[in-house]
Amino acid sequence: MGKKGKRDKKGKGAEKTLAKLEKKLSRRAKKEEEDLEALIAEFQSLDAKKTQVIESSCPPPSPRLNCSLCAHPERDELILFGGEYFNGQKTYLYNDLYIYHIRKNSWAKLDIPNPPPRRCAHQAAVVPTAGGQLWIFGGEFASPNGEQFYHYKDLWVLHLATKTWEQIKAPGGPSGRSGHRMVACKRQLIVFGGFHESARDFIYYNDVYTFNLDSFTWSKLVPAGMGPAPRSGCQMTPTPEGNIIIYGGYSKQRIKKDVDKGTLHTDMFLLKAEGAGKEEDRWSWSRLSPSGVKPPPRSGFSVAAAPNNRCLLFGGVQDEEEEESIQGDFFNDIYFYDVGKNRWFPAQLKGPRSEQRRRRRGRQAEAEAAGQEELQLPPPQGPLEIVKEVVAEDGTVMTIKQVIPGAAEDKDRAGSEEEEEEEGGALGQPVEPCPRSSAMVAVKHGVLYVYGGMFEVGDRQVTLSDLHCIDLHRMEQWKVLLEMDPKTQEWLEESESDEEEDDDDVEGAEGGEEEEESSEEESEDEEGEQQHPAVQPGEAQAQYVARTEQHWLRLARSHMGPEAKDKKVLKVAHAMAKTFYEDPIQTS
Repeated sequence: MGKKGKRDKKGKGAEKTLAKLEKKLSRRAKKEEEDLEALIAEFQSLDAKKTQVIESSCPPPSPRLNCSLCAHPERDELILFGGEYFNGQKTYLYNDLYIYHIRKNSWAKLDIPNPPPRRCAHQAAVVPTAGGQLWIFGGEFASPNGEQFYHYKDLWVLHLATKTWEQIKAPGGPSGRSGHRMVACKRQLIVFGGFHESARDFIYYNDVYTFNLDSFTWSKLVPAGMGPAPRSGCQMTPTPEGNIIIYGGYSKQRIKKDVDKGTLHTDMFLLKAEGAGKEEDRWSWSRLSPSGVKPPPRSGFSVAAAPNNRCLLFGGVQDEEEEESIQGDFFNDIYFYDVGKNRWFPAQLKGPRSEQRRRRRGRQAEAEAAGQEELQLPPPQGPLEIVKEVVAEDGTVMTIKQVIPGAAEDKDRAGSEEEEEEEGGALGQPVEPCPRSSAMVAVKHGVLYVYGGMFEVGDRQVTLSDLHCIDLHRMEQWKVLLEMDPKTQEWLEESESDEEEDDDDVEGAEGGEEEEESSEEESEDEEGEQQHPAVQPGEAQAQYVARTEQHWLRLARSHMGPEAKDKKVLKVAHAMAKTFYEDPIQTS
């Protein structure tokens, strides 16, 4: 009893501290928000000039972050709304609405009168009611210099059948916030967590609200049990039974003046609806201990519902915080969580069928060649350049290039290369999304679509606008629906010479580009002609890595530059060596 009493007092003390912080934050943020409200009103006056619905074909959306991407509940379409873009000096906010037509692989812009104000880091959810509805809650507006923030607490619905926006004004909802999570579950919208930030203070939330889609009323839940600590950017997944699963997320706390410490959460919770799940006292928190292989700690990951009662996690970043800087390791992997089995496991790509056949033929040929004398090769057909992509455990992408002079190819190999070109590009061309965080994802008909996201190169932020997809049933290979060259993106904060250096870094993060400047071509040609140490007969992988470590360290260092940490360079070097060992570049 004594322990319970102490725990209750501690909980009440934490609530009081949180209430004081909210009050203090509210006073400081009020002035900032008043300034930004005038700017928001100015943008809304421009939107008010829209008087009719106009849908027009258009190029793909410009690069942006923290927008929402949802699958239309009835049509083969994806719906993209809002977002932000930072070019190094100025922040741009959007409230435009785009439709991606899946079958046509084309975009259309939808101008509808009286849209929600410009925002990013909001949440969106679709329900099939009345031909489909897109619900949007919260988010933030930032001043052009990115130093002031206005957090929304408004709720909007886009009626997809009639193409009309409607603001739903219902009291008792969550406070203004961004980075929260919202899902549709059994005729309810459920909102969890998020944060509120002003120029000097911030606060993270772990409260839960429901919005009833029949009565249009908000309710704050007070679940029993110990729930997650305050956080933003977590995974929030509804189950078929009407429960909610929370995983991971990010929060930070102030250690001393102007010094904050971030926390990557890796815990998992179940918010269970007892009975009908509508009464406040019928919800309860419990902690989950999933089995399997969990994702490495990260923030900025993306989440979507997957087939077979699973949800998936894509990408993200693991920041290494030092005293005055943050270095991030970005990911492009997929992890599945099986809701029924309470189990995590990493996705494994099977590769295209033609590649699987080629692997089998390669193994058979090697077995046959082992017991035969060397065959007479046909005349050489000129040099062959091989490009291999390596993804280290921490998500770093690197390429191995080798030029084999006078390489000969048999008809089967030539034919299979033609097949591969038809299926998605030339031999060795990377088609999977490069490592990134904050990508927008949606699933339609069992296919995962990944749009945009960002990665960092030094102090430069690269905002992406590419589009990839992968069939989650087959898990064979990624397909590129829209490409983007990050080197074409403006960045205004750095000098011209710095930008040129960053272009090289961007190229490394992308896994190499086919078209480069002449100086880059020369350096890469020299690099490509370098021969990598061959795997000796009967040599184990560990022996090969140990024997050739210095070679791969030099190659990794040449790619990553002198500023890269030794530990990270070693990881990449070992990944390159293991990749080369598993599939060495051969002339036969």
